[in-house]
Amino acid sequence: MDIVITGNYKFSRYMSNIEMYFLFHFRIMSLTLSNTSAREWLSRTREGIKPWGEFISTSKFKVPKSITPVPKRIVKNIEHFQSNYLFVFLGLVLFCVLTSPLLLVAIAACLGACYIINIKNQEKKLSIMGKELSVSQQYGAVGLCSFPLFWLAGAGSAVFWIIGASFFVIMLHASFYTHTEEGEEVDLVMDEVV
Repeated sequence: MDIVITGNYKFSRYMSNIEMYFLFHFRIMSLTLSNTSAREWLSRTREGIKPWGEFISTSKFKVPKSITPVPKRIVKNIEHFQSNYLFVFLGLVLFCVLTSPLLLVAIAACLGACYIINIKNQEKKLSIMGKELSVSQQYGAVGLCSFPLFWLAGAGSAVFWIIGASFFVIMLHASFYTHTEEGEEVDLVMDEVV
């Protein structure tokens, strides 16, 4: 059975308020859902953090006698200290941003523009030459305008510095850190050979 409704309908102001109410609450709900998944990921990461005393224990750092145990050691340490390595990476990001004042200003300007867009769109929508711009279009414009600012601030070199420094520090730690099981295996192998 098909129902066809035709005519010129006008919704009252009361109806638009109800629609706005539901749209607002669905928007909050979607933000809450994404925040809960982010919170779950953060809690899993925090639970996976090994004690920092164990992570930087100098007695566990040993130069490998040959190159053969290094790949196994790296894989095992990356699995074991994954959350710790994430915080090392975040520490290097923070160090790079704080030691580059122009990059810090560029990030603050970009975040400030996004905050202003968020506030302005709660009051009323922005329209240019009679065309209403969506929030995503406004954020895209901020990104487009901030690209030259980030380029001048040296964000590209900062990103590659962070990647390189993180790789170097994490691989250095992962290749020299030994677990007690690994040392016992090496001793057993040495006993069998002799």
